[in-house]
Amino acid sequence: MKCLANKLTKLRGGLSQAELAKKAGVPQSAISEIEAGKRVPRADTLHKLATALGVKVSDLLEEQAS
Repeated sequence: MKCLANKLTKLRGGLSQAELAKKAGVPQSAISEIEAGKRVPRADTLHKLATALGVKVSDLLEEQAS
């Protein structure tokens, strides 16, 4: 969960949560809760976020090797 939150925050870069929400067609509150680790996104939400960010869903979910 924390990995997804960190990845989403990093990948959205200069986009605000509101800008990403509009681009992905999801509520800004959903992005806020995902980044805070309070929500597990549904598969369709992950797909929308990945598409809006120009990445694959797997890019949001994979953990980085330390």
